[in-house]
Amino acid sequence: MSSTVFITGGAGFIGSALVRYLIESTDVTVVNVDKLTYAGSLHSLGGADASDRHHFHQEDIVDSDAMRRLVTLYQPDYIMHLAAESHVDRSIDGPGEFIQTNIVGTYNLLEVAREYYESLEGQRKANFKFHHISTDEVYGSLGETGLFTETTRYKPNSPYSASKASSDHLVRAWNKTYNLPVVISNCSNNYGPFQFPEKLVPLIIQKAISGQDLPIYGKGDNIRDWLFVDDHVKALWRIVTQGKVGEVYNVGGHNEKTNIEVVQTMCSILDQIKPRDDGKAYAQQITFVADRPGHDRRYAIDAQKIARELDWTPVETFETGIQKTIEWYLANDQWIAKVTGDYDGGRLGS
Repeated sequence: MSSTVFITGGAGFIGSALVRYLIESTDVTVVNVDKLTYAGSLHSLGGADASDRHHFHQEDIVDSDAMRRLVTLYQPDYIMHLAAESHVDRSIDGPGEFIQTNIVGTYNLLEVAREYYESLEGQRKANFKFHHISTDEVYGSLGETGLFTETTRYKPNSPYSASKASSDHLVRAWNKTYNLPVVISNCSNNYGPFQFPEKLVPLIIQKAISGQDLPIYGKGDNIRDWLFVDDHVKALWRIVTQGKVGEVYNVGGHNEKTNIEVVQTMCSILDQIKPRDDGKAYAQQITFVADRPGHDRRYAIDAQKIARELDWTPVETFETGIQKTIEWYLANDQWIAKVTGDYDGGRLGS
């Protein structure tokens, strides 16, 4: 019998990639719940919303009555919680939205899930899971060496990461206190098609081809582990279907790069596939700007646990993934125009 998956944030970057994967590669029914903020768009579903196995509802997870109504209506086998405010710079300018969505919204969803779980019986109760999708930023900043593991102490440094750390703790507490069957995953920096152009990779692509400066925080030596979004969503599906209740799984791309390395690699690819009219290198557009407040130095994930226990490893290297990503953005300028709205690529969170 086919499963029903209740996905929050299914019109966002990672959520829409998950919806596309489930519709294209499985037989599950997808209930897609999204508030459709600036970063969420039905255009990101890539046609998956045309499937009769896809059901969309524009609702806010802070509205517990709406969540209860939809969970009761669809009786899901899994709840996969991806809805979140996720941009660090925006959290510096306006932390209130992050507190509401990431903390209060998660609390509401947990309570709805707990009521629903307690109403289930037999095999349906035994199979149910609540999967909370989080970030490696909850762990804070690494030094020159070492990796984040599932037991790394939490030490968030931005309003965004603090709100996600809070939601992680709530999910764990609902498992320990109320026996709600949960799994948690913490991922590294995602990139790929359909990412809102405020994030580094799509922002650099758009600024490069329009001849603008390519702004790099500080010296560009902050390090991130880069994970191709299509690899990530396959990991998420494996975690919710095969992961052990109460466990945390770190999902990483095995691709540590400094920000300046990322931008220089992108410039080199653009030089090859879309040369500037004047023949100059895109790297000449790179400029260094004042650093972000509280900018974490380095993130790097140890993803051995998910490889060992769930047999997942990423397929894409950074080089193959970033090539695919750039080619996608160059071929999909209409999507960019549809979703960008009032956002002009200007700096936030300074």
